[in-house]
Amino acid sequence: MNGFACKNPTTVRANDFSFSGLHIPGNTANAVGSAVTSATVTQIPGLNTLGISMVRVDYAPWGINPPHTHPRGTEILTVIKGTLEVGFVTSNPDNRLISKILRKGDVFVFPIGLIHFQRNVGHGNAVAIAALSSQNPGVITVANSVFGSKPDISADILAKAFQLDESIVRKLQWTF
Repeated sequence: MNGFACKNPTTVRANDFSFSGLHIPGNTANAVGSAVTSATVTQIPGLNTLGISMVRVDYAPWGINPPHTHPRGTEILTVIKGTLEVGFVTSNPDNRLISKILRKGDVFVFPIGLIHFQRNVGHGNAVAIAALSSQNPGVITVANSVFGSKPDISADILAKAFQLDESIVRKLQWTF
């Protein structure tokens, strides 16, 4: 049902229920200035069918976790270090931005399927831990999906949808 087969109970071991790695800072030296370390059913087979997972997100100063959505899970994020601007956009037709500045210890919820983001607005690195209501929440990064699809979505479609010149769309497609 969720794409992962259940293990034979006689072969289950403690390692199927553990993961070491959320203490290790992610490499934020990239175009968006963030890194996500996942602890989902892919890393922890024992999560299969349990409906829960988590991630660590590291942010360089002014780094972002770009607009994205989890099609199979709600997310609750806790700031461990730093200051984050977070937000999500409600669905059509309102498309309202719901956003807030969070500091260490603050929590924010991103409802299932809604586009959301985080940005480090502090002076140093920031770290957050998020729990998700699915062992396999999935992630769709909006810019990567729209401008990085294979094969490309026709530039004239994207130009009309985003009200951009086709040359800008082609440049974005080349970038992603």
